[in-house]
Amino acid sequence: MPAVFTLFGMNVVHDTVKLPSSLPRPTSYKEYVKFMSNQLYSPKAITPALQQDKLDVQCQVRARIPTMEGGEMHLFLYKNNKDTKEHMAIVYGDDIRSSSLDKTWENETIMNRVVRGAYYGRLEEIITDETQYTQLNAKQWARLAQQQAIAKEAWRPVSEAPLVRIHSECFTGETVHSARCDCGEQLDEAMRLMQQAGRGVIVYLRQEGRGIGLLEKLKAYNLQDLGHDTVAANLLLDHPADGRTYDIANDILKDLGLSEVRLLTNNPDKIEQLEAFGDIKVVDRKSMVPQSWSSSPPLSHTPQSTPKKELDRYLAVKVTKMRHMLDLPTSILPQ
Repeated sequence: MPAVFTLFGMNVVHDTVKLPSSLPRPTSYKEYVKFMSNQLYSPKAITPALQQDKLDVQCQVRARIPTMEGGEMHLFLYKNNKDTKEHMAIVYGDDIRSSSLDKTWENETIMNRVVRGAYYGRLEEIITDETQYTQLNAKQWARLAQQQAIAKEAWRPVSEAPLVRIHSECFTGETVHSARCDCGEQLDEAMRLMQQAGRGVIVYLRQEGRGIGLLEKLKAYNLQDLGHDTVAANLLLDHPADGRTYDIANDILKDLGLSEVRLLTNNPDKIEQLEAFGDIKVVDRKSMVPQSWSSSPPLSHTPQSTPKKELDRYLAVKVTKMRHMLDLPTSILPQ
């Protein structure tokens, strides 16, 4: 059954929805524009329900994010039926799209789709100072329609496996620049590499402290000040050394249409878990070498006074106790 209305190839109203009898069916483009304008400030789109019999992820919004470094990415926000966390995908490149975001939502208008990011290309500014407090006029709707039609026609997927990083949230490393880990540095480097390549995905999972949460992570920090390493501290608090899982990351990558990835990681467990689901193949692995262990110049915003001893100890434990694939510098090898 065809959709009730379509605009530049996208369903605007779901095909199973009946229009109220008081709302006439547009018969011309002018009436169509008037119909859309009347809905601009009355969105009634119904968010699709998540499945209950298996893990289900759903991208609910996408937005363009310009960065202070001069590049830009799109941020995709996901909901799922396993937890209440807002996991995300940081996406570089216009060819990578979310199948769940692109689906038509029941009762949605074209403006609903634009607001939740289900558009193609780059939106053109059609609102002026004079019109920002009014509804779009026919000329503005026509410009939006034309821009979207051209962008959708030009869109093409790319078959090459992109750079991908599956990154777990780390408030201490990313926000307050803790020297107890290299998480912030890894996130920065992944973003730099993807911006340079013009394509890539960072799946940003809300599993702080290798899955134990910030509260327990800070307790572990106090144990580390007594001399315990990061693994021993977790175990003393009755937590696994690494409690992270990657099923949600797997489904996010599937939703983004990816089946092969070049993974930025030192962690073999991440590769093993991801490939065990059978949906994503890691065709290449790129090491994340710590700046302090690399001959490359440090990132401009990387503090130069990092307590190297604490960071080296943390990294050495990940190599010796957690199988991370890094070569230890001779300066910190056990004597």
